[in-house]
Amino acid sequence: MQANKKYTVAGTDIEEVKRQNANSGLTYNELNALIAERSGEGSAQYSDADSFRVKRKIQGE
Repeated sequence: MQANKKYTVAGTDIEEVKRQNANSGLTYNELNALIAERSGEGSAQYSDADSFRVKRKIQGE
């Protein structure tokens, strides 16, 4: 066992948890961004679309 490993009070290996988290898939924010890119309902806060341009396009301007 390495001497420089860090553990929580409960004995959890902090670096091992970080390694597993990195390989666990999308984070909450990454998932919301993906949904926004695909026009998911309720995703307006994550959208990078220009709302004024979209409104003009809808109104035929």
